[in-house]
Amino acid sequence: MADVNMLQELTGYLQLTTQRQQLIVSNMANVDNPGYRNEDLDFPSAMHNVVAGGSVRMEPAALEVPGLPERPDGNNVNVDREGLLLSQTQLQYQLGIQLIKAEFHKLLTAIQAGS
Repeated sequence: MADVNMLQELTGYLQLTTQRQQLIVSNMANVDNPGYRNEDLDFPSAMHNVVAGGSVRMEPAALEVPGLPERPDGNNVNVDREGLLLSQTQLQYQLGIQLIKAEFHKLLTAIQAGS
């Protein structure tokens, strides 16, 4: 049978991947803004909070990514890096969707077995 805690954790996982995707897209949109600093989530820490508390703050803190090369105008967004992160995040989201589908399939199977 589907585990309610697992569904809550997977829902939190999907929320985090969505928020991370929004940050990445924002970084890409600001590639030409002088002084713009690349931002990302501390995804492992935020996911730990989901598992520990079963919920996601609606807006986890976006953190400046340290150590990225900076252009003379102060902008440190690298479109290639962001594109790679965006692809990775989309795959993570798709994985989360598949895991939720599997949990609901378990629930459906349990309901049908009880009929």
